[in-house]
Amino acid sequence: MGVSQSVGFPPVTGPHLVGCGDVMEGQSLQGSFFRLFYPCQEAEETMEQPLWIPRYEYCSGLANYLQFNKHWGGLLFNLAMGSCRLPVSWNGPFKSKDSGYPLIIFSHGLGAFRTLYSAFCMELASRGFVVAVAEHRDQSAATTYFCKKAPEKNQTINESLEEEWIPYRQLGEGETEFHVRNPQGSIDMSRVAVMGHSFGGTTAILTLAKETQFRCAVALDAWMFPLERGFYPKARGPVFFINAEKFQTVESINLMKKICTQHEQSKIITVLGSVHRSQTDFAFMIGGLISKFFSQTRGSLDPYEGQRIMVQAMLAFLQKHLDLKEDYDQWNNLIEGIGPSLTPGAPHHLSSL
Repeated sequence: MGVSQSVGFPPVTGPHLVGCGDVMEGQSLQGSFFRLFYPCQEAEETMEQPLWIPRYEYCSGLANYLQFNKHWGGLLFNLAMGSCRLPVSWNGPFKSKDSGYPLIIFSHGLGAFRTLYSAFCMELASRGFVVAVAEHRDQSAATTYFCKKAPEKNQTINESLEEEWIPYRQLGEGETEFHVRNPQGSIDMSRVAVMGHSFGGTTAILTLAKETQFRCAVALDAWMFPLERGFYPKARGPVFFINAEKFQTVESINLMKKICTQHEQSKIITVLGSVHRSQTDFAFMIGGLISKFFSQTRGSLDPYEGQRIMVQAMLAFLQKHLDLKEDYDQWNNLIEGIGPSLTPGAPHHLSSL
């Protein structure tokens, strides 16, 4: 258990209330697990707010990823962050929409998991998007899990239910992942984007190239080097690179430019005064003690201002390439890197490109 609300999440600014829930499909490593953020109806009764860090195991996983003692670091992180809750309705009633909501698939970075980008996801859901944050099972997450049936001879129905770590909805035969939260066709599958941070940004770029259903990608401070050199001629666009000032290198920017030269609608901007973890929930941590364990969680730019700038830039880009009928084009200048705390392309110290 924790002692205080250790993360000061920015309030959402869109017209929709936000709900969230977890969906797990399959009973093996080949299944999928994601957190869903979505526009929510106002409930008749007070809804539960979910924990930001959903299980103690994720605290120890973070400690292990950061190369602290897994046991003692896990206990410390759980004490500091274990009671922090997201200001959303857990499994709140889905707010249906005849035309359907656009869908964003979000991919986390190395050492992260499905809840560490909740500030972005809550804001996008409040603006009328459904956001599914996948938790990868390729050992790139701080930790994760899947549920499997115990041998039938040792199992009763009640025992099977008790084995589940957190509430989730097992899919029935013939169902798809989206059917669970989309019973009335409230997701517009013709308007789908992919987004990710760091290693997840690279995953977003690769996914856009492989899956034609995705219409565009947003790469947050993408870690470009896992992409093989032979990939770039096959890259698709448009890709919107939103970089922090303190993470990228000349070589990495050059790889992004390779994609941009092939697709004129692909753009690179840099958020000045930001660092790599400015694009995660750790930017909003309160209190000096625990934040010291997460080095460089903040740059010189106020994290709430940074969140506002990045979300507005995302929304303008998504409206343009998903053909949305909103007013997000008022921020089109941000896509070009024109605005407070922004610069087009690389920051000044990399301007020799």
